[in-house]
Order: sequence, then structure tokens, then C-alpha cells
Amino acid sequence: MRMRGISVAFQGVPVLTDVDLTLYPGEVHSLMGENGAGKSSLVKVLAGVYARDAGTVEIDGETARIRSVADAQRAGIAAVHQDLGLCPNLTIGENVMLGNEPRGRWGIDWRRTHAVASATLAELGLEDLDSRRPLSSLSPAAQRLVGVARAMVAQPRVLVLDEPTSSLDVGEVAKLFGVVRRLREKGVAIVFVSHFLDQVYAISDRITILRDGRRVGEYLPDDLDPAELISTMFGKDIVGLQAISSQRKAHRREPTGPPVYRAAGVGRRGTIAPTNLELYPGEIVGLAGLRGSGRTELALLLGAAESRDSGQIVVAGRSTTFSSPRVALRQRVALLSDEGHDGGVVAELTVRENLLLPLQALRGWTRPLSRHEQQSVVTTYLESFSITPPDPDLKAKFLSGGNKRKLALAALLATRPRVLILDEPTMGADVASRVEILRHLAQAATEGVAVVFISSELEDVVRVSDRIVVLKDRRKIGELSNGPALSADTVIEMIAADGRELD
Repeated sequence: MRMRGISVAFQGVPVLTDVDLTLYPGEVHSLMGENGAGKSSLVKVLAGVYARDAGTVEIDGETARIRSVADAQRAGIAAVHQDLGLCPNLTIGENVMLGNEPRGRWGIDWRRTHAVASATLAELGLEDLDSRRPLSSLSPAAQRLVGVARAMVAQPRVLVLDEPTSSLDVGEVAKLFGVVRRLREKGVAIVFVSHFLDQVYAISDRITILRDGRRVGEYLPDDLDPAELISTMFGKDIVGLQAISSQRKAHRREPTGPPVYRAAGVGRRGTIAPTNLELYPGEIVGLAGLRGSGRTELALLLGAAESRDSGQIVVAGRSTTFSSPRVALRQRVALLSDEGHDGGVVAELTVRENLLLPLQALRGWTRPLSRHEQQSVVTTYLESFSITPPDPDLKAKFLSGGNKRKLALAALLATRPRVLILDEPTMGADVASRVEILRHLAQAATEGVAVVFISSELEDVVRVSDRIVVLKDRRKIGELSNGPALSADTVIEMIAADGRELD
């Protein structure tokens, strides 16, 4: 299959320009590029989700008319998008066969439906999944495998996997890759979209790199080492992370004076044990722990997105009762949560409206921002965060994941918070967006903001934090002061230690 000269624009803003892509049977072809490079847009053109403004698609040398998802399916193209679109209220088999149920004289033949679903699962090595079991009983990783099975019911020749491993752990990724290798052996052409370099090198036969909506080149993995790949993706060597680490080391100092935020015994039954935490101006405190350790739960309590049933919160020396994030924002405590699927933005609002929303909420709706104030905020933060495309009237839903994260952080910083609580602010972001986000986080601390930082990337937590609070089994098990001897391995060893050792 060949895509030639593919171009797409949203509201006049180009997202793809003259892009080519060639797929071969029995190959895994990875699409690489920073957020906003056009990866997801290209595969959505291929899958019939987006209409192309220019270009052609050829299958076996013949021009294919792909203007809808149905056209793509008839051409033998199936896709598993980031949003799986599964129905948790149905069984596994019903999800696998959705839209393809065998029918008899009296309607859907449920016995045959589950038989075909079970056979499809078995072909992918997933025979341990009972087709009559509720989908809601499965882990997110297992549900993603069900999504792959549903795509394979029609025996497609091309399978698109858009960020299939974004929320999976190492074991779950290995199981998914086992399924991918089975499909490759059957001659399926697989398009793999990911920002995880190690995974791309583990599974890919060929790599195409996009940058700013254009194709940079096509490469064999053995011909391109990771450093060259990163340099090709961004058009320059990435030294930003090292610079941020150096800046934080130069800034680090022992906190003086009273804390700007103090949580004493803050907890919620069944969610997080009572926890003590003090935040000082200009300090970054990392929360580290495995998934389910209580990191997010603690952040939601600190930012008033969840109500606590124990403890006291003191802000700037005054005991406070937060009833909602909006009330917390009035005391300059801002929360960016990992909850939801839109990167902390309101997808249907424009970039401009998202940037102004927290600031206007803080000001109050009876005191609207003047046109001059609005323009100043929008111009300043669009430029300083390098949000692309730099169109303030573009709906946020058209931004890449990394640009959504940058937009959400910019909107909170526009309120000039004194406490900033960030839960996975770089989740789904490419290297360039990650550098940009961490740079602004470090700059905020330099300007006196107290920052709580949560990330699954332990190296980033160690890189930017002054102190690291370690959680395990939904309770705080200790604190580590950052310094030259501290590494991600130190944190991991602390998490792995048993209770007696910690005591």
C-alpha cells in the first residue's frame, strides 16, 4: 500500500503536507515524530477518519477511494485508536464481534457470535480470555488486546496501532508485542505509532519520521541509532533535559521560613492514609511510587478535586477548607490532574478560551478580562510555551497530546499560583514537549512557586525535585532529600524494601 502526497488542513492550518508512506506485507512500520508532527493525523487519513485535501492511496498498484471508515474497512484497513471505543457494559465476545455478528433466521446467532470471537482470540494467542466474560472486568491492557481482536475479525491486510502501549506496564507491552508478531507472521502490514524509543526498536522493521507535518525520511532501525533518531525528529540535538538538571542543581537551597502550604494528617478512608506534607516557596517536591501507590489520590486531596475526611490544610499561615479546585484556585493553589482524556484542557473550547478560563474563574465572572488583558495573556503564553499550531482560535481538540499538556500548564501559570500541583504533566508528550514543560516547571520554582510534581518517569522526578516523597500501598513511606548521590535506583530500592526494613 502506498500513500502519496497526503495533505490535510484544519481550519486552514496545515497538519500534513505532501506526506508519503509505503507499507509492505509482514512488516511493522513505525511512525515517529514529536507531538504535533502529524502521526495520528496520517493514520486517521489511512483509516478513513479524516478526509485528505490532496494526495492518493494505492493498494496493489490501484488507486483506492478512502473517504470513510467503511471505505477503509472494505479496502482491508483496520485501526485501533488511542480511544478504543469499546463498550464496557457488553461481554468480550460482543465487543470483538460488534458490527460483525453472525445472523440467523431470528436475528443475531449468539452461539456462533461467541464461537467466532473465541476463535479470533485464540488466533492471537488470547485463548485465556472467556468471550462471555464482561469487558469491564478486564484490565486496561487486556481491553486493548480485545480492541486488536475486534480489528482482526474482518481479516484486514493493514492494521493501524495508534499509541497502543501508552498506559501499559512492561509485562503488558510484552503480551501485546507477542500478538503483533503473530500478525506479522500472517503477512499483515502493521503501522505502529509510539513515542517510546525502546519499544520502536524492539518491534519495528521500518521507521518513517515526521516533523511539522512533513515526512523527513524512511529508515531501517539498524541504520539509525536512538540519538540520530531523536536528532532527526527534532532537527537538533536534545540537550534541554541536561540544561534543566543543571539549572535545578544551581537553584537548590535549604528552605527557610514557614511553609506556604502545610497538610497535616490529610487522608481519605480507602483512598490514601493520613499524610503530612509541607511545601516551601521555590521548592519542587516530587511524589514517587508505583501505579496505585496513592500519588494521584494525594494530589487530588491537596488540590481539592477530592474531599478529605481527615487532616488539616494550612495555606500562608491560615487554616483552610477547600470545597473545590475553584475555591483552591482563589488561594492560588492550582491543580493539573491526570484524570480524563484531554490532557487537562476543554477539548471543545479554543486555545484562547482555554488559556483564559482559569484566570477568568479566579477573577470572577462579574469582572471580565479586558480585550487588552486577554490579548496580552494569549500572546505571551502561546509564544513562551511554543504551542503549535500557534492559532488561538483553533479548538483544543485538534492539538497533539503534548501541546494540550503545554496549554493546560500555561493556563494555570497565567493565574500566578503560589502552589502548583501537577499530576503527570508530561504524560503522552514527546521529548521536545517534555523538555518545554519541565523547563517551565523549573522556572516557576525559581520564581518562588511551590511545586508538587508527579511523573511515572522517575528520572524526571529526580532531575527536577528538591525533595522526593515516596508512597507505597496508598501511604507515605518516607522522604528523600535530593543530592548528587540520589538516583532513580535509590527511589526504586526504597519502594521495593519491606516494611520492617523501612521501620
